[in-house]
Amino acid sequence: MPWLLAAVPLAVGGMVPFVAPASTTPAAAAAVFEQELAPVETFDPEARARLLVKELPRQWSGTYLNFQSQARVPVTLQIASLTPLGQMIDLRGQMTVAGVSTPIQGNLNAKSDQLDVLLLGRTEAAGLEPGGEFQGLQGLSLMGWSSSRLTSPGGRLDLSPVGGSLKPAARNGGGMR
Repeated sequence: MPWLLAAVPLAVGGMVPFVAPASTTPAAAAAVFEQELAPVETFDPEARARLLVKELPRQWSGTYLNFQSQARVPVTLQIASLTPLGQMIDLRGQMTVAGVSTPIQGNLNAKSDQLDVLLLGRTEAAGLEPGGEFQGLQGLSLMGWSSSRLTSPGGRLDLSPVGGSLKPAARNGGGMR
């Protein structure tokens, strides 16, 4: 029967009854908003950035796999400084790939764990051409090499902290949710 009522047009100037909300207090309105419209985010990415600066290991080691040559070479990463800038962390240090060391600069997003690392020196070792960068979605653990040339398929960098694993706070926000 509802479809039949919808077929009957309202007359011009017809009245539509007003139904007041069940509760009009600010607290009730806020509760409805939190429950029905959007959750309130309690995660503090700036606090996590400060925590990561304190707890992130400074030495990492692993391997780099060049997708073109399938060569796997050793890599070490020494972090010299971590500086929190809001939810971002400025990362500086030195990376040694296949025995060739180069300074690095990177940005780590404390909210999403996205990482960009630029190699600032000569890096022809293992097919790391000038102008490329490492990009990661899991912090420092796993990164991909994006070459500056389309003809290079890139590579994969797997790193682990030297002398232990990441502390739980550094891995998942440290209970700041």
